Amino acid sequence: MSKASHSLIISVFNLSNTVKTVYQDLTKAMGRLPGSYDIVFVDDASTDNTYEQLVELAQTDSNLRVIKMRTSFGEAAALDAGLRHSTGERIVFISGRVRVNVAQIPDLVNALDLGNDLVIGRRYPRRDALMNRWISGLFNWIVSRICKVRLRDMNSGVFASTRAVFDKIAVYGDLNNFIAVLASQQGYQLAEVDIEQLSGTFRMSRYPKEYVSRLLDIITVFFLTRYSKKPIHFMGFMGALFFLIGLGIEIYLFIYRILQLGPIAGRPLIILGALLLVIGIQLISIGLLGEMIIFTHAGDIEEYNIETILNEDS
Repeated sequence: MSKASHSLIISVFNLSNTVKTVYQDLTKAMGRLPGSYDIVFVDDASTDNTYEQLVELAQTDSNLRVIKMRTSFGEAAALDAGLRHSTGERIVFISGRVRVNVAQIPDLVNALDLGNDLVIGRRYPRRDALMNRWISGLFNWIVSRICKVRLRDMNSGVFASTRAVFDKIAVYGDLNNFIAVLASQQGYQLAEVDIEQLSGTFRMSRYPKEYVSRLLDIITVFFLTRYSKKPIHFMGFMGALFFLIGLGIEIYLFIYRILQLGPIAGRPLIILGALLLVIGIQLISIGLLGEMIIFTHAGDIEEYNIETILNEDS
């Protein structure tokens, strides 16, 4: 398999009405880029005839690869599968859940020439539902404050990057929404380029489960980016805090009883103090176990990212 200069990966699900038009627009956009390219469509177990249409297209275009999932695994899995079955040194990913002007894809790729390693496509102007825009804005605000990544649409589902970025970060679950955060942690240069969002029908986030899942994802990324190599700093801090509060409560009750200021039996405060002591000890123990696991596998963990080595063979 000959290597291409650029690879475009697009995840699709039930897009039988538009997939051929999308393909034509994508080939026009990729044709404007210098060098060769390949396109990888990842069908996330569509229930309509999206896959059949992609098969027809693949029979007429040797640059097109089609991957069909056995069941729906999500965008992170689609991205990983696309990376494994593409050859380009530069990667463009587009989520099928967004409708953007793909003619602007070269703008994202060209931004890589300015020294950037990852370029996020910021949907602007946006034409989806107001609720979606509000939720997306809140998500980006929270993540930017917690993870110190100043982007306005990091979960847009559209980005261009060098393949080297994915040699250092693992994407699974819903972490595709946090690629910018994970790349920033490794010291890669980020940028954001506007890409027009087209009119159409968009899925709305209506269910509380989605918001809870997104909140848990934020907590996960916060832990992975700050404490994955030093869990005792997080668990130990929380454990010590709970332990000290519980200890303070128990000491207060002890002095209270010694001075015969009143009975303490049956008071909720004594139960709270004991509970905080137990939770504190457990959190510290979990942190120590995490440290032991990391220490055991320390030789297999590379927690740094080298950019350049000069005169390595001299």
